[in-house]
Amino acid sequence: MFKARTGRTLLTILGMGIGIGAILFLVGLGYGLQEVLLKTITTSDSLLALDVSADSEKGSKLNGEAVKKIENQEGVAEIVPIYDAQAQIKFQDISADGTAVVAKPLLLKLEGKKIISGSENFEESSKKIVISSSFSNILNIPPEELEGKSVNFSLFLPSGESNSEKLERKDVGSSYEIIGVAESEELSFFVSSDGLEQFLSGVDYSRLKVKCSSSDVLDGVKEKIIGDNFLVSSLSDTVKEVNKMFRFIKIILALFGMVALLVSAIGMFNTMTVSLLERTKEIGIMKSIGASDKDILLIFLIESTIMGFLGGLSGIILGVTFGEAVNLILNAVAWKLGGQTLSLFYFPVWFLLFIVGFSVLIGFLTGLVPARRASAIDPLDALRSK
Repeated sequence: MFKARTGRTLLTILGMGIGIGAILFLVGLGYGLQEVLLKTITTSDSLLALDVSADSEKGSKLNGEAVKKIENQEGVAEIVPIYDAQAQIKFQDISADGTAVVAKPLLLKLEGKKIISGSENFEESSKKIVISSSFSNILNIPPEELEGKSVNFSLFLPSGESNSEKLERKDVGSSYEIIGVAESEELSFFVSSDGLEQFLSGVDYSRLKVKCSSSDVLDGVKEKIIGDNFLVSSLSDTVKEVNKMFRFIKIILALFGMVALLVSAIGMFNTMTVSLLERTKEIGIMKSIGASDKDILLIFLIESTIMGFLGGLSGIILGVTFGEAVNLILNAVAWKLGGQTLSLFYFPVWFLLFIVGFSVLIGFLTGLVPARRASAIDPLDALRSK
């Protein structure tokens, strides 16, 4: 059949391949977007971190006593107290409002911040800061050119008691050297508390980053901190929600691709049915010389299964090729516009193997009815047919 009806067979395989390729393209896009998002918001350290903040309704406070209590809990590997303060940073003649994040350099890893230029160790010596890439964009200066430059900043802190809503401007007299630029869309900079104690004295921490020793103790530590009347969240919870959302998105995309696959499956069923009608006399001859009903059934099933297998392979080639082509075009446009290049398509190996197995199953099922009809043909009636 493959040799005698090459054109029709190839078109049937191509139709099957287009249906499979459509599913692979759409689901690969879903996997790719999921990978891009997770790589953007997570690192191995950030997945072990908990965000702890005070619960005003329950009267809890993030002070030194609370930090020591949490630090002594079993399963806590490290804790990073954080002051988030409104600030104004001045570079040369340009001033910009943002957020001063007063903490340890470990915070950058726990929050998944990537250093795109310079160093993150602003605690190695005093008067060092790391600024966000958003400042680089506002100043229209490449990140690498900001290294070594000096900036000044002012903090806006509660006047009097730490819970006061009125903010008072505190000018930090000395200049700070920029030692690194962190990738962030927020207008913020990271600085050590060394030299800022006089301004932060009596002010409660804004939040805490608690790094757990392993993922196994994460939930247990979280429950204990919640039991102490604090609000706790973790990036792992966000990741779980993201995975749930993308699982739904991938199902929707796959359903769109199934429409194309259904059309190609109908085409394959039609091909096998037409092949049965054209080969009726051939079936009669085979049966008259000793072929059994099972032999005829296997011949048709093997043909349809091979077509399904080849359709799956061609679908993988079409889906991956088209996905890479689209990704290349979009990245070229992004690069030309000054954006960041990304890999928008991801094809897990297990999913490619599943596609092959699924296409073989489709080929088998579409050939099952024509194969049973062919095996049931009476050889005398078949030989009499024109």
